Amino acid sequence: MPPDTVTISTVIPLYNGAPYIEECLDSVLKQTLLPNEIIVVNDGSTDDGPAIVERLSLNRPITLLHKTNAGQSSARNHGIAHSTGRLIALLDQDDAWYPNHLAELSKPFRRPRYPEIGWVYSNLDEVDESGKMVSRDCLHRAANVVHPKRDLMHCLKTDMFILPSATVMSRAAFEKVGGFDEQLVGFEDDDLFLRMFRAGYDNIYLDKALTRWRIFGGSSSFSTRMSVSRMVYVRKLLAEYPNDTHRGNNYTQDLIVPRFFPWLVREYNIALRSGQPAAIEAALADMRFLMPMHRPRIRLVLRLLMSILELPAFARLLAPMVNVARPALRRLLR
Repeated sequence: MPPDTVTISTVIPLYNGAPYIEECLDSVLKQTLLPNEIIVVNDGSTDDGPAIVERLSLNRPITLLHKTNAGQSSARNHGIAHSTGRLIALLDQDDAWYPNHLAELSKPFRRPRYPEIGWVYSNLDEVDESGKMVSRDCLHRAANVVHPKRDLMHCLKTDMFILPSATVMSRAAFEKVGGFDEQLVGFEDDDLFLRMFRAGYDNIYLDKALTRWRIFGGSSSFSTRMSVSRMVYVRKLLAEYPNDTHRGNNYTQDLIVPRFFPWLVREYNIALRSGQPAAIEAALADMRFLMPMHRPRIRLVLRLLMSILELPAFARLLAPMVNVARPALRRLLR
């Protein structure tokens, strides 16, 4: 992609993001390399976030689009469909960029490269709800996660940790794989970048923080919709990655199920502590679905665990012991 054809569209989904959207947009407008367009997609907000964007757009190059609420995947697809840039720079409403974000992440696209680059992404700093620093270069904390992405096994074994707000991607690659899966309101980023990887696009990782990632209790990462979406994604992976007998890879038993089962134990514990019977039963149902797919030697341990979890009152008494045992369980499942 020659330098004179590198145009960048920034796309920001907005849903009840009034407390953060001005800071988010301010970080875009302070880029040392400004995007060619800034598109905010109001995904059915009920707060005054859209009004804030409208005020800012009076004297700034910001386009505000409106749609009924359908989740961030739908909002991102909608914004990208109405954009024109050769590169797409996504930003979530509660995150912010450092001033050199676009300049750094767009550099690799400015010279011919084969195979073609699908996306470039970076490390990031984690901040709390008030914007105060929690962790510098926080991707270093993610154990067993490999950057950049180089083989399918690692992409399936752990979460990808490619944050949309820390990514610039090729429009051509995005469109080639069909954009975000709108069934997913969680793990939609893992799903998209895995499909780009499988389509043969290359990726580049910059081990420097270019983004401030705000994570807190109200984030979508901790929502019920995320839990539901996770299992939609699990079923999608199970369907799309049957075992590769030619290479001797058992994707189900060795990678997918061990990756996601500990999440279900965690969700069960959260539901147990907060007294949510429906959430307890949902976690149990998902565990029952995945348990038979585990390696045979592990199923015995899981049957014992399930016999305890199936009795919430008993499980509540043993909760301290279960919590202590969780790290060992995670190691066993891996």
